[in-house]
Amino acid sequence: MNIQQTIKAEKWYFIFGGIFIACLVSGNLIFQKFFSWDFFNTYTFELSVGILPYPLTFLITDLISEIYGRKRANFVVVSGLVATVFIFLLVLIADAVPATSWSPVDNATFSKVFGLTGAAVSASMIAYLLAQFIDIRVYHFWKKKTNGKHLWLRNNFSTITSQLVDTASVLALLCLFGSIEWIRFGDLLINGFLYKVLIALFDTPLLYLSVYLFRKKFGLKANEEIGFADEM
Repeated sequence: MNIQQTIKAEKWYFIFGGIFIACLVSGNLIFQKFFSWDFFNTYTFELSVGILPYPLTFLITDLISEIYGRKRANFVVVSGLVATVFIFLLVLIADAVPATSWSPVDNATFSKVFGLTGAAVSASMIAYLLAQFIDIRVYHFWKKKTNGKHLWLRNNFSTITSQLVDTASVLALLCLFGSIEWIRFGDLLINGFLYKVLIALFDTPLLYLSVYLFRKKFGLKANEEIGFADEM
């Protein structure tokens, strides 16, 4: 690629990274609200609203893995962790600062909505790192095995595997820390995992379209990744 194309590719990488971090942080901030979703009268999901943006993070890492390579995908994951920890520190400080008598949101309301226990934060971050790195590793494993063919295979295999690990690990940690009861583990695992699998299947056409457009835009051949100066 020429310099102009490289700059454009770098800009898109930062945009994807920004969306990834926004999804990750927002999901962890809003997770305390739960809702039910009747899936075509066949199954009723009971889920946290925090799960809504989370599957998109795996779509983004798969897209970055396909276009920019494994190192760039790993870097976005680490950046997401740093951003999340930073936001949580800000929330803890904001929670500790006493509200004024005329504040529209009082101390009790703010703590109820944004007050996050150490157990919840720890479980979320451990599961996040484990699942995202597994997703990237499995994705590139199948990419190498299939010589860059069968995009649907590596997209779904990597996402489904990592989503199972993510859902099971975060619930297990929350149960061990006493944040939720073990009796709810099975139902929450099934609900969370099935929802994520459905989203993974639905986002496959979107990944195909995105990869096609980027390969066409930057003149990339099949299985070719965008290289940058720091990786050459």
